[in-house]
Amino acid sequence: MNRAPLPVTPTLHVSRWYNTPKPIALDALRGRVVAIHAFQMLCPGCVTHGLPQAVRLREAFPEDQLTVIGLHTVFEHHAVMGPEALEAFIHEYRLAFPIGVDEADSHSPVPKTMAAWGLRGTPSLVLLDQEGHVQLNHFGRIDDMALGAIVGALVERPFKALAAEPHALEERDEVGCGGDACAV
Repeated sequence: MNRAPLPVTPTLHVSRWYNTPKPIALDALRGRVVAIHAFQMLCPGCVTHGLPQAVRLREAFPEDQLTVIGLHTVFEHHAVMGPEALEAFIHEYRLAFPIGVDEADSHSPVPKTMAAWGLRGTPSLVLLDQEGHVQLNHFGRIDDMALGAIVGALVERPFKALAAEPHALEERDEVGCGGDACAV
């Protein structure tokens, strides 16, 4: 499925932040690689693969080289994934990186960032290089070694000398929830 490319440094539409004293603007993170993990707390693939991988990324790279951000992007079971439940989830899973709540769209069950970025479901991973170019927009499970190699290569690239060619990985056309992901 072909999708329009995301703009340089796409905008996060966030209604609330956790684990950060102030809202995060992606423009302010220029000079470091940014990993945005889109998840739902009731998505099996997010709980078993996506979020643990985000934690491993946060631990594997220095904060001045890689920023990890969670994006709670709810497109199903809205009534049971409110702020109190998310706060308890973040505490119980000991998620220490910043987490934003994707802003609800009053005209669609799909929240604003998810729709604007063309995310196909959860977990989704978006990698931005040091200049804010989208280098990876991946839906579903991604192998730790492949991801580590991509992030490592991005971190090692000199700032201001980056190609804007995104990494290509296998696309899937699944719908519904499976063991690895929940598709819109």
